[in-house]
Amino acid sequence: MSDTLDLQKSRGRPREFDTEAALDAAMALFIERGYAATAVSDLGEAMGLTAGSIYKAFGDKRGVFVAALERYTSTRDLRIADHLADAANGRERLKLLIDYYAGNSHGESGRRGCLVIGSARDMALFDPELRTRIEKAVAVRESLILDTIRGGQADASIPGHVDAEATAKALLCLLYGMRVIGKTGRSEAEMRAIAATAMKLLD
Repeated sequence: MSDTLDLQKSRGRPREFDTEAALDAAMALFIERGYAATAVSDLGEAMGLTAGSIYKAFGDKRGVFVAALERYTSTRDLRIADHLADAANGRERLKLLIDYYAGNSHGESGRRGCLVIGSARDMALFDPELRTRIEKAVAVRESLILDTIRGGQADASIPGHVDAEATAKALLCLLYGMRVIGKTGRSEAEMRAIAATAMKLLD
């Protein structure tokens, strides 16, 4: 069930709204336009809230962005975990992860891009707290790749001679790079070809 927030109107009556749905709308807007080009009025229209309600619930535009970024990373991590859940071994698990990124790096999803990558470009340089949040999100992904490679080596689906740490960093760059070039309108065939080539790093 979605969380809700109660906001007091000027006469004391509560206004309820679906926090998750509102943040999903804000997330989509930030991904599409970036932080700087998104005004509070734009957020209000997308979230179905007045500016006063936004300020009461989130403090300011930055507060909305922080909450949207947290929701983006948590929901994405859950989707990825679900996508990888049925993998038979480490190599298949890593293939599913690369395929997940390939599938989100073309078409409409590809053109929208990734909120983490967009945030790293737009905000991390001048906002230390957000830089820490973004670095954490990237570190979570790198750890998943590294643990998956090591798991594949343990179950013999990935050769033991593969440098797990260096390969994890290379694949991290490749996955995020796919999200970047996906914004240029690449085709599914191109992304799938990149994914297939990436798997050769495990041979």
